[in-house]
Amino acid sequence: MAFERPDNIELALEALREPAFQVLAGGTDVFPALGQGQLPCAFLDVTGIAGLGDITRRNGATRIGAAATWTDIVKAKLPAAFDGLKVAAREVGSLQIQNAGTLAGNLCNASPAADGVPPLLALGARVEVASAARGTRVLAVSDFIQGVRRTALAADELVTAIVVPDQPGGSRSAFEKLGSRRYLVISICMTAANILMDAQGRIAQARVAVGACSAVAQRLPALEADLIGRRLDDVTVHVDHLSPLSPIDDVRGSGAYRLDAVQEQCKRAIQRAGTV
Repeated sequence: MAFERPDNIELALEALREPAFQVLAGGTDVFPALGQGQLPCAFLDVTGIAGLGDITRRNGATRIGAAATWTDIVKAKLPAAFDGLKVAAREVGSLQIQNAGTLAGNLCNASPAADGVPPLLALGARVEVASAARGTRVLAVSDFIQGVRRTALAADELVTAIVVPDQPGGSRSAFEKLGSRRYLVISICMTAANILMDAQGRIAQARVAVGACSAVAQRLPALEADLIGRRLDDVTVHVDHLSPLSPIDDVRGSGAYRLDAVQEQCKRAIQRAGTV
């Protein structure tokens, strides 16, 4: 089995011209997904690429490099609009997982219960990908994840960054996760909310996204629209607001339970995000 650890993006993209390579960052999703005794022909470790783990702000956006770990995100000095993403980062796996796993890897794994996806949807984030043959393209998170374990990433493409546009001043966020325990657990349901309050104490802007209740995490546009102009103590979440969701029954909970739980979870996330 071959193992490559390039120190620049050009070498990494050249390596991906060969379909045998499996991209490896933290490995916290890649290794558990491998079958017993099954290994790819070659691993491409991207953690040595200069700058790929940086978190920077430029050109009106925050750029989270594809090799940035959950711990890097927690420690980064980011505006309050990123607080929901930081809470999600603190609840992923264990400290060891947070030190190794990456937000970009969480996206590429494309699990319906990927903790990083709802906060990114609530931030309006985009995914930057690159290939040696076609250069760079940028996709909305909702376009990048196409289904259970399916993304828009071509075999010769590499995620290079997650790009979050600057949020309006005063924006705040929250993240709520329900599981059978606090850590080392797959979410039963989770909700991220980004809220902007006006000077009169009413909701001026709202983004709400729910994960683990459909094949792909979903924004709730009807709820977002209904929130505008409301005070926090007047927030009500109706079943109709949850129409984009399609929760399943599994060992962690029934679909009906998930809908009941996420209805309350949305309200809590909205009120927490809107509270200064």
